[in-house]
Amino acid sequence: MINVKLKAMQKPSQDSKNLNLGRSLLFGILLGLGIAVVFMAGFVFRDIVRPSPAVSASAQESYPLLDEVQTLLDHHYLRSQPDSTQREYAAIRGVLGSLGDRFTFFIDPPVAASESDVLSGTYGGIGVQIQRNESGEIALYPFADSPAAAQGIENGDILREVNGEPLDPVLSQDAIDQLLRGEVKEGSGIEITVFKPTTEENYTAFIAFDVINVPSVVWRVLSEDEHIGYVQVMRFTARTPEELTTALTELRGADITALVLDLRDNTGGLLQESIEVADEFIDSGAIVYERDADGERTFDAVAGGGMVDLPMIVLVNEMTASGAELVAGAIRDSGRAILIGQTTYGKGTVQQIFALSDQSSLHITSAEWFTPSRQPLDSVGLTPDIPMIPDPNGRDVELGEAVRRLQEELTVRT
Repeated sequence: MINVKLKAMQKPSQDSKNLNLGRSLLFGILLGLGIAVVFMAGFVFRDIVRPSPAVSASAQESYPLLDEVQTLLDHHYLRSQPDSTQREYAAIRGVLGSLGDRFTFFIDPPVAASESDVLSGTYGGIGVQIQRNESGEIALYPFADSPAAAQGIENGDILREVNGEPLDPVLSQDAIDQLLRGEVKEGSGIEITVFKPTTEENYTAFIAFDVINVPSVVWRVLSEDEHIGYVQVMRFTARTPEELTTALTELRGADITALVLDLRDNTGGLLQESIEVADEFIDSGAIVYERDADGERTFDAVAGGGMVDLPMIVLVNEMTASGAELVAGAIRDSGRAILIGQTTYGKGTVQQIFALSDQSSLHITSAEWFTPSRQPLDSVGLTPDIPMIPDPNGRDVELGEAVRRLQEELTVRT
């Protein structure tokens, strides 16, 4: 992992807090409250870094106009003002909005916690995905072999209660997701009540927390042709290189002679892990060029990757972003494979994640990168060698085309 030394602000004094309270509202008004907390498609992240105290808040520029506005609001505003936390968050988003960079943004604590868990690939909890359906209900989808599945939770069960309390319908999905997670220790867990559409009955169970390993790589030998292996990388987490190594080893053991690498709907993840994935398919040369305020550096392939010899094709679509674009661009520019699908998202910058003192986080764009042919990707993306229109009925025509082309290549080789 790339090491990054970072500075941070010292915890402010009470006077500074009062000043910041005044600043926050003006920034929120002048610069906008409306940068929503979303996971933008395709972030390439470095490590999540917790800042240490270093810079005094008093050393920062003062904003006397903020104090003036806050004083006037305190004396004349008709309604209740937001609490200090809301104002502070609004001010932060306002300042970041003034940069005009949608990938430099602030995340509230519950969302930041979920994000950290996703990037690490593990967390403590009951092991379910949640989704709000068209009726506004929270549906559960348990992972295979998860504590939730073991206790009878099934796909599509509707969450009604948590620890005997009715579920608050206004809670965000991220906040609800955090309710279903916790520290793994003896006796820890959560009681949930779900409505089962299959039986039209409520079901209550206590589910103990356990370590949940969220897979980022799935693989199989294709039923369409037992000579072709299939690997889908869904995101780049801390566990992705290890999972990919396992996948390639098992597929080698199944005597495949060609491979389809599916990067569709992969919106990115951790930078170093993206590079390690690309390195499995490229034996030499540059993987990516990274440029920041200090200059440019090159990340080169290391000989000995797990799949540098067999014919392969890479599938991409409009949601292939960031780290996935890095991998796809490196593989194509090295001559290893063509791309089939749709033009990719176009996200060619790197973000650093700063974990803040209240468990929120700040994402800051710190670098941009280019493919081995020095093609920029930001707002451009990768144009596939074989463009295809997705089938309106959901048939996987891209995979079918990849299989056909690999079969032709294998026929020529034999």
